[in-house]
Amino acid sequence: MQLIDTHVHINFDVFQPELEAVAQRWREAGVVRLVHSCVEPSEFGGIQSLADRFSELSFAVGLHPLDADKWTDESANQILSLAKSDNRVVAIGETGLDFYKADNQRQQEQAFGGQLTIAHQLGLPVIIHCRDAAAAMWDFLQRFAQEHRISAFKGVMHCWGGTPEETQWFLDLGFYISFSGTVTFKNATTIQASAQMVPIDRLLVETDCPFLAPVPKRGERRNEPAYVRYVADRVAQLREISLDTLADATTQNANRLFQFLDVV
Repeated sequence: MQLIDTHVHINFDVFQPELEAVAQRWREAGVVRLVHSCVEPSEFGGIQSLADRFSELSFAVGLHPLDADKWTDESANQILSLAKSDNRVVAIGETGLDFYKADNQRQQEQAFGGQLTIAHQLGLPVIIHCRDAAAAMWDFLQRFAQEHRISAFKGVMHCWGGTPEETQWFLDLGFYISFSGTVTFKNATTIQASAQMVPIDRLLVETDCPFLAPVPKRGERRNEPAYVRYVADRVAQLREISLDTLADATTQNANRLFQFLDVV
């Protein structure tokens, strides 16, 4: 069985004392590929070094919406240049909208739109962070699609927490939907309902580590890529299919979205 963790942050300090052991555990869990997201361009060099160290690691470059106040024309040029500088870059992001911790909608939309433009220009998928912003996100994406004559987006709504209705909005726009450890939480009935209705060929799994450790690891201080197996197992249970079937489908989906050619 093979799994792909489509969203990690293993560059965080909490991993550094035992990173080799963390890697050994993800390999033992069947994780054959990881996509390392990027919070801001200054992380790029460190993420590159991790990819040099762990050949199964691919990565993105982008600016998180909670850092949108740092967005400038120079940021856009930097992200574009970095994305073109390394063929291990498989996406732009993470970018998007977050109104849970910030209300600077105009700044966030400016940074988000700039990164969508870069992704469109390079033909790369976009990794979207959307928290307490589904309606604004949907509206913005529809306007962007019309302006740029995009019939379907190439990207993923990561760590998805929306309702089935909101989920359908983004499926209709062409996005994949990725579920994290939150889908395993006892009271996460809305997220679980969304996990049941996403078409099998648009489904992805992730950890978003070091955050959001899944049940039965929820009490631990740190999530890690090996735990994506628990996410996949819970989604499989919700969909009443085998873990092997779920793993095979999500691996094929990640291969297709991120253009991995070396994972069967």
